[in-house]
Amino acid sequence: MEVIRITPRGFCEGVVWALKIAVDAAYDETIPRPIYILGNIVHNRFISESLDKLGLITIEDKKKSRLELLDLIDKGTVIFTAHGVSDEVIQKAHDKGLYIINATCKYVHKTNDYIKEKVKQGYDVIYIGKKNHPEPEGAIGANRDKVHLIETIDDLNNLHLDNEKITITNQTTMSYWDVEQLAKEIQKRYPQAEFTNEICNATQVRQEAVLKKAIHADVTIVVGDPLSNNSNKLAYISETMAKTKAYMIENVEDINPEWFKDCKTVAVTSGASTPTAITNEVIQFLEQFDYNDPSTHYCKSNLTYKNILPFIRNKEE
Repeated sequence: MEVIRITPRGFCEGVVWALKIAVDAAYDETIPRPIYILGNIVHNRFISESLDKLGLITIEDKKKSRLELLDLIDKGTVIFTAHGVSDEVIQKAHDKGLYIINATCKYVHKTNDYIKEKVKQGYDVIYIGKKNHPEPEGAIGANRDKVHLIETIDDLNNLHLDNEKITITNQTTMSYWDVEQLAKEIQKRYPQAEFTNEICNATQVRQEAVLKKAIHADVTIVVGDPLSNNSNKLAYISETMAKTKAYMIENVEDINPEWFKDCKTVAVTSGASTPTAITNEVIQFLEQFDYNDPSTHYCKSNLTYKNILPFIRNKEE
C-alpha cells in the first residue's frame, strides 16, 4: 500500500523542551526527591509511562484541577507541564515549600502573559479554547470574571459583555480555521473586539500539511493520544476540510485492517507530542500491508521506553 508521509510530524519545539527538562531532572541528583509531574508532561501516555520508569511520578486526575492536584504533593520537586499553569498554582507550590521546575511551552507563556496584561488594562478577554483542557485552565487562572472560555457558538450565545475594551485570543493547539471562524462571529457581536491569534507555528504548519496532503489519500492515520488536542484537530481537518476519512491511533496495535479494504493510498501524520519511533513503526507496518494477505494485518509493537524517549540513550551511555 502506498503511504504518504505527511511532514512535519512528531515532536514540536515545546515538547522537546519539556521532555529534556523532565529527563534532565530525573538524572540530576541535586534536585529534591521525590520528583512529581503535575499532570501529564505532554498528552501522550507512552511518554508518561516512560518517565515513570525514570522515577518521575505523574500526578493526574481528570476530575481535579492543577491547583487541587497540588494537595497530593507534600515535599520534593514539582514539574509544571508544557500546557502551563496559573499564577495561583505557582504561588501554592511556593507556599508548600516545593522545588519548582517550569516546563511550560514558550508559546503558552506568551499567550498567558498577553492575557494578564490585557486584564490589567481593564479588558474582558474572550479565550477560544477547549473545555477541561489544562492549557485554558492555566491561562484563565484566577481571572474567571474577566477571561471567558468559548468553545462553541452556544458558549458565545450565553456570553453577555458590556465593556468597550474586549480582546480575543486562543489556545495554542486549536484549529486555525475554527479559531478564525469563531473570532469573526465574536467580532460581529462585539465590533470593538481586538483579535490576537495565538496558534503556535508548529500547530498551524502541521494542520496546513494535512490539508494539502490528505486530499490525495483514501484514508488518513493520525498517530496521537486521544487527549491530545492538536492530534484530534489533525483528524478533524482531514475529515472536514480534506474530505478524507481519518482514524486516530495511539500506536500500531490499534490499527484495524478493515479500514483499508478499498484503500490504495494512506496518509500518515502525528501530533506534536507523539514520539517519532511510534509513528515510524506505524509507517513501516502500512508499507507492507496487503488487505488480501491476512499475514500482514497485525503487528505487535516492539518499542521500549528507550526508543520512545531518545534523550535517555545518551544519558545511559
